[in-house]
Amino acid sequence: MKLFPVRLSNINKMLDFYSQFNPSPLSIKQFIDFGLNACPRKSFVFLRKELPVRLANIMKEITLLPESLLRMPSVGLVSAWYVKSFEEVLAFEKTDPTDPNLEKFCKSLTQIRDRHSDVVQTMAQGILELKESRNGAIEPSTELSIQYFLDRLYMSRISIRMLINQHTILFGEIPQTGRHIGSIDPLCDPHMVVRDAYENARFLCDQYYLASPELEVIEHNQIDKGNPIKIVYVPSHLYHMLFELFKNSMRAVMEHHGTEHDVPPIKVTIVKGKEDICVKMSDQGGGIPRSQVDQLFKYMYSTAPQPPKSKTDLPLVPLAGYGYGLPISRLYARYFHGDLVLFSCEGYGSDAIIYLKAFSDEANELLPIFNKTSTRFYKATVPTGDWSNQQQSVQQIALCDTTVFDLDMRHPAEITLLPQFDISQDRSQHDMLGMKCLVTLGFRIKLKRVKNWNK
Repeated sequence: MKLFPVRLSNINKMLDFYSQFNPSPLSIKQFIDFGLNACPRKSFVFLRKELPVRLANIMKEITLLPESLLRMPSVGLVSAWYVKSFEEVLAFEKTDPTDPNLEKFCKSLTQIRDRHSDVVQTMAQGILELKESRNGAIEPSTELSIQYFLDRLYMSRISIRMLINQHTILFGEIPQTGRHIGSIDPLCDPHMVVRDAYENARFLCDQYYLASPELEVIEHNQIDKGNPIKIVYVPSHLYHMLFELFKNSMRAVMEHHGTEHDVPPIKVTIVKGKEDICVKMSDQGGGIPRSQVDQLFKYMYSTAPQPPKSKTDLPLVPLAGYGYGLPISRLYARYFHGDLVLFSCEGYGSDAIIYLKAFSDEANELLPIFNKTSTRFYKATVPTGDWSNQQQSVQQIALCDTTVFDLDMRHPAEITLLPQFDISQDRSQHDMLGMKCLVTLGFRIKLKRVKNWNK
């Protein structure tokens, strides 16, 4: 279906055109190298092509959302924002990189960034509108599509904001000072970011509970023993993850221990290894059942009370209660090929670990791509798996050669061949996989290697 009116047929044609191209992922090292020799004209030429590609890829997925969700006013508002931003970037498609045009381009990027600042809240409001229209009941297939889409929408949004921030900070009206290169700190101190996030979360905790747990930090630098740990990273991304984890841990600790005078501290361990930098946060907040851990990363799940509905046309409510804190924090971690995982010991407490790439040349953007696999997901009754949807209700088996499997499953279903990743930037991964099958049937099967997944 075409989401946009006939009068925007030209926009739809441009969407079809740009969505054919895959986004070009950049590593933190590439961001740094370009920033050290910053050239506004080169950045202009790159972004006027790259931004339409990233926008078009996710806008095409918007059109695949369930009709019931597309009819929600807030979702329509988000769609309109993307159309407007797409048009504004296309206005520079064939312009020369003169100084006046460069200035207009920078201002346009700032407007786009500001316009999209409320995308998360507005989409959350759209989900609430859908729930209200269905009296709180949403079909499982619709919920799966929403979870899949929101992961991809917000990852795309993070990447677009990263590109825009780098350009506007480097070439904006206010010259950048200090060691930062755009929004990247080449000597980011995780310990300092931990302290900053803790103090701000503690302020909120003190206001609500009139008390808060203390913080204990341990550093272990396995590579440069005796030296403080540094990383080339975006401090605001790390802060976002840590602040969310601190809020959750503090709430759990205070509610689990009630009115006790001395509550146990939150312990943070920062470790630098050969490949990863790990930040582990441990609390004694009682933990949660193992069956609920996966629920914490679902956008329609929250342990906090749902925020009150805004009395205005636009949502002004905070994210607390929407259940978006942890899912988006995990996206920030995965954006540069890290991760965020939770471990819970019910009755005692929880551990959260943030994994970051230790080397900037390995920290590549993880970007959603619109293709046949992603399209199939929105239409399939049995969900396909990729980085933004790892279903545990099915067995996913990677086959390198002709192999025979005996599967003992209770409920019969169909057998589907599919690739594991539809967003891999390393084409060799597709070759290495060779074959992927999704099996939920107790058959004895024999499968041969499959080539050219996208054909």
